[in-house]
Amino acid sequence: MNCLMRAWEANEEELKGWLKQRASSPEQAEDWLQELFLKALQHKERFCTLDNARSWLFRLAHNLTTDTYRKHHPTLLDDILPEHRQTLEAQLIQDNTPPAPPLLELQTCMLRVLSELPPEERDVLTCCDIERMKQQEYARRNHLSLPAVKSRIQRARRTLRSQMVDACQIQFKDDQVCCFTPRP
Repeated sequence: MNCLMRAWEANEEELKGWLKQRASSPEQAEDWLQELFLKALQHKERFCTLDNARSWLFRLAHNLTTDTYRKHHPTLLDDILPEHRQTLEAQLIQDNTPPAPPLLELQTCMLRVLSELPPEERDVLTCCDIERMKQQEYARRNHLSLPAVKSRIQRARRTLRSQMVDACQIQFKDDQVCCFTPRP
């Protein structure tokens, strides 16, 4: 219990601030913080063995906010390419920094647009960009030359980007997404 309390005290204020940024009200942030503490209590033995308790607590907070978001928007992530959703989510959170809700909305838009691409373009993006299959392997499996795969993937990326700009009203600054409006 000592390990848990030390970890909690060291991270509580930062967690509270992070949750406030994502909550629709201060009360919701407080509720989330309490729920997070209760979840942490369920795993109190783990805290003495964790290398990075802060990361674990933020992962728990991210999961809590994502679950709440999904309860209110159940069709956004759950119906779109469910077999690839977890892979993509893991890639978006590689550095253990929980994404902000706008990133989840952008991810949702991207998955939706990806699901609307022609099957040939969706397949090459799913295999090579999301599942990280090597382009050479994709070429072999689909009886294509490597230059054909490279061309196909570049065309598919351009199509995806173009449709995301239209569908999500994405705007770029210095070739980075600066803002967007998710479509209904």
